[in-house]
Amino acid sequence: MTIEFAGVKVQLKRLRHAIDARMAAVIDHGQFVRGPEVEELERVLSSFVGVPYCVSCANGTDALQLALMALEVGRGDEVIVPAFSFFATVEAVFAVGADPVFVDIDPVTFCIDASQVRRAITERTRAVVAVSLFGQCADVDSLMRLTGARGIPLIEDGAQSFGAKHNGRRSGSLGDIGCTSFFPSKPLGCFGDGGAIFTRDPLLGERLLALSQHGQVARYRHEYLGMNSRLDTLQAAVLLEKMSVFEEEMAARAQIAEWYAMELRSMPLVLPTIAPGNESAWAQYTIRTPGRDSLADALRAAGIPTAVHYPVPMHRQPAIGSKRVIPVSDLAAREVLSLPMHPYLGRDDIAHIGSQMRSYWAGDE
Repeated sequence: MTIEFAGVKVQLKRLRHAIDARMAAVIDHGQFVRGPEVEELERVLSSFVGVPYCVSCANGTDALQLALMALEVGRGDEVIVPAFSFFATVEAVFAVGADPVFVDIDPVTFCIDASQVRRAITERTRAVVAVSLFGQCADVDSLMRLTGARGIPLIEDGAQSFGAKHNGRRSGSLGDIGCTSFFPSKPLGCFGDGGAIFTRDPLLGERLLALSQHGQVARYRHEYLGMNSRLDTLQAAVLLEKMSVFEEEMAARAQIAEWYAMELRSMPLVLPTIAPGNESAWAQYTIRTPGRDSLADALRAAGIPTAVHYPVPMHRQPAIGSKRVIPVSDLAAREVLSLPMHPYLGRDDIAHIGSQMRSYWAGDE
């Protein structure tokens, strides 16, 4: 039995002809930069997320950097980030010259711990980045109460949570600015890199659009020092077609997560927990076990791919080199293991994975 980890190839088999037609239309009209598909996609994404402004960009990392630039975060400022996330979260902070302040994560959701954020705020704090890890949103309501009272912008890093909901609101609409990624393995992925930024604020919307296009507010009129970060029209065409099945795929991911829970609940590991009020996009299905590496080796031998998101917390990466103990993040990095997750897994696939994991535990006794 062959099981794909992220399902990119199997999804393509379903959508290939429609995507080919979309891409052929772009090749025919030849507007490869800011073509009509880009504007159409931004309207579709804006409507889906439920905010008036969407600016597409080259990738999720740029989305975070553009958000910080639009908020005029720079040298001497502090930005609070979770210690446990993909490195892009902190990379964007360094890119604008600001100083990251690492805080720990909630031990259940893996998202940034609001109580830790409260203790980390100083007079230099200029933004908080709430990462929605593995597909579910952080405790944004608590964070917004905390940051709003102090006039500190909240950036939602929803690179893994496009399609998720928090108390009925879509990921991307939860902070002052929401960011996401369309990397191929994301819940909504293109055929390369891509990203988007969302906001309700018209001033921020205009500034984000200008910043993503060299700071231009009109042709050759540069009011900001921006960057070149535009979503290619071909990628927009791919994403438009994938949006036609996206909600169906979200429902499939939720069903697969339920099958996993049924298969794995009796095993000596910690299963993902979705916080009350959250609906996860299930970008990953990530378990915790002290025997992570041994289990991964056994599954690999059985033809089941796994991944570790993430083996080294951000503060301990060589580029930063902090020796500070951030306990929950440090422990998570030693124990997390992501199992195959995509909308095209069947009940038999999950049963097979469960069977191989039961065999592993039985052999360990």
